[in-house]
Amino acid sequence: MFLLRVEVEVRPTENLEKVVRAVRNIFEVEVKEVELSERYKLLIGESKNVESLRKFHAALRQQRILDSARAYIVKNRRGNTLELKLHKQAAYAGYISLVTFDEESPLGPIRVLIVSDRIDEIVDWLTPPTSQGRPIWEKPMPQL
Repeated sequence: MFLLRVEVEVRPTENLEKVVRAVRNIFEVEVKEVELSERYKLLIGESKNVESLRKFHAALRQQRILDSARAYIVKNRRGNTLELKLHKQAAYAGYISLVTFDEESPLGPIRVLIVSDRIDEIVDWLTPPTSQGRPIWEKPMPQL
């Protein structure tokens, strides 16, 4: 079992297409729009395929942030669930910037929820332990 859910608020001053692009730069999900009010919208993307994390996996390596990402992920894991927050503007530029508090992303964070009965395999695939900044081992993408 695997579920990826991505949620991001679109504020009145933001361009909807740019917020969609921010999400799609990091995750391979189809995004739907939900109106919260006249001025606010919520974008929701969901996937039941671990392949939707492929861009996220690649970006962690390209940016060489495996150590800090693993520490963040382990800290934000609750049972079979991972809850992450990403800086929206960094995601628009194609970068991963993990945030702890909503205020760290002035236009609001991209909220990511990953649920799986094999969450350990996903964590180890996304962010393996490292030595001197290099992965000790690389595991294949979990087959869920």
